[in-house]
This record gives sequence, structure tokens and C-alpha cells, in this order.
Amino acid sequence: MSLIPFDDRDGFIWFDGRLVPWRDAKIHVLGHGFHYASLVFEGERLYDGVIFKGKEHTERLFKSAETMDFTIPYSQDEINAAKAEAIAANKLTNGYIRPFAWRGSEQMGVSGKLNKIHVAIATWEWPSYFTPEARMAGLTVQTGKWRRPAPDSIPCHAKCAGVYMICTLNKHAAEAAGFNESLMLDHRGRIAETTGANLLFVRGNEIHAPIPETFLNGITRQTVLQLATRRGYKVIERAILPEEMPLFNEAFVTGTAAEVTPVQSIDEHQFPGREVTKVLMQDYDDLVHGRLKLDAAA
Repeated sequence: MSLIPFDDRDGFIWFDGRLVPWRDAKIHVLGHGFHYASLVFEGERLYDGVIFKGKEHTERLFKSAETMDFTIPYSQDEINAAKAEAIAANKLTNGYIRPFAWRGSEQMGVSGKLNKIHVAIATWEWPSYFTPEARMAGLTVQTGKWRRPAPDSIPCHAKCAGVYMICTLNKHAAEAAGFNESLMLDHRGRIAETTGANLLFVRGNEIHAPIPETFLNGITRQTVLQLATRRGYKVIERAILPEEMPLFNEAFVTGTAAEVTPVQSIDEHQFPGREVTKVLMQDYDDLVHGRLKLDAAA
């Protein structure tokens, strides 16, 4: 499959307050965000012309920036309007939205207080994160070498660039070994998440969810747990150890990109069940396409 480079596409990107042609959205190579990972971002989905929980994503973007000790030079309403402007300019009905903010190139060094804060919003067509075949069969997952750090050693509840470096390393290793994904353990050896999505397990009528102490409590994760509660499943958030995996019949991941996707296996452990996962997959699909109103149904 040939890939379309992300720096050579038609369309427009909202960049520091205005739309610019896609190929002209450039930054300097000595930017602080590039060298020191002082960048925050969001991943959002556009369904039938509507961003799913777009305001919640914007709120999180601002909280992430605050955690990274910088202020986004626009209001949340302005960012929400800019997302709509970028979507309209690119004539999208279904797709992916990537707002991000970073420190510029005025100051080079660990300290970056003098750097200007830049903001950009890109949006493009993007189908399911995993192929349809992989999604229906379930993901194959390998436990990764790199672990989620302790919460007092990295801003784990901010969606910022630096926390994804170890995800890339684990993901590459898993793909090289023939797996779809990698399991991230935390610094204590407990199950955390995968490299780009939250991980949940099913036992009977119970949904078991790792506590988001060392990783992002995803907006999709929160939504799916609400859907599970609505269905009458018992949601249990707790520490889960790798040796507990044989106790579960189903496993699945949640995320803006991944949506709800079953897991076939983690290392040698198989998860043959799909019953609960398929129910939540359908409920989530109905929700994002407006066929289900969660607040009214909850």
C-alpha cells in the first residue's frame, strides 16, 4: 500500500489564526517543541459532519497545555470555531482532526519560557485505525519492553508528545515480531494500556478496567464505560496483573482512532469471546452517528 506523505497533500491547515495551503504549513527546525517535546495535541473524529465530543477534546488540550506550563493564545471557543473552519475548508464529512500547540524557536535550551506558542489544526480523511480484517479478527498484542513511568516522573495525564516516545518503540518491536499492537505495563508491572488506546477486559457480566494512574483516561474509554453501565454491565476499575489474563474471556481496546476493537490475544493468552465487545462496538457506533443519545438513555 502506497502512503501519501503528510507534508505533500492538497487542502488547508489552520495555522496560528488563519488557513494556509497544506504544503505551506511549516515550522523552523530549531523549534523547542521539536527538540524538547513541548507539544500537546488531540485526536478527534468527525462523524457525519459532527466532531464527537469536540468540546471535551478542546478542554483536554487546554489542560494538557497548562500541565506543560504554557498558555494557548486562543480561547476554547476560538479553537472550536477553527476546527469547524478547517473541516469546511477541506470539505470533510467523516475524518480525523488533529489540533496541536507547541513552543516555537525563539529560545533554544531546556528552558522555553521565551518561546512563542503556536497552534495548528489539521484534518483529513482517515478510516479505521486498524484494517477491517484485523478489527473483526481481533488484535494480536505483544507485551512491550518499555513501561509506563510512575505518575510523578512524567506528565502522564497530559496528551503531550514526550509520553509517546516509548509507545513508538514498543509498537515497532511488536510489528517487527508480527503482532498488531503492544501491551504497556506500568512501572510496577501492572497492566496499563496499549500504545495508542486504553485496554479493557471482560469476565461474565463484568468489565474490568485498569486504573488510569499512569496513563491517559481516554475520552473514548470514559464513554464506553458509560455505555457498559447503561447496558447493565458491572464496571470494575482496579489494578490488573498480567497473570490474571487467563481469567478473562474477552479483551478490547478503546480510543478515538481505534474506536472499540476486540483483542484476539496478548502473548500466549487467547480471548475467544466477542459477545460483550460486539454489543459495545455497536452501541459506540450508534452513539457517534447520532442513533443513540447516551445522556437520555443512561
